[in-house]
Amino acid sequence: MEIDYGQLKRALREVLDEQGATSDPVLAAKYQGGSLVLKPADTSLKPKEVPIEDFFKKLTRVRDQLRVLEQKVNSNEKLDAEDKRVLQGYITRSYGTLTTFNQLFRDKEDWFVGQKGK
Repeated sequence: MEIDYGQLKRALREVLDEQGATSDPVLAAKYQGGSLVLKPADTSLKPKEVPIEDFFKKLTRVRDQLRVLEQKVNSNEKLDAEDKRVLQGYITRSYGTLTTFNQLFRDKEDWFVGQKGK
């Protein structure tokens, strides 16, 4: 039997996350102290500037909640295999949608991984 080390690594990370044994992801050095600017197309409106660290914390909370949801779906005994497969598909596609933000993470192990990486 061939072992999928990526899947094994993710499963181990999830268990460690549940137990609080992992550290928080670190923002890439090039973004530390930076800001995210939301600039409206309408120049009469003022742009909104958000410290990148605040955005990064919220982004990692979304990631952590997706991981918890994934664990709950996979361990739910009331869902049949097809329901789990469908829900897992939504979760995986959500990860994939968030891959745009992977450049914010210092460590590649913290990246969002969509369909291609699973």
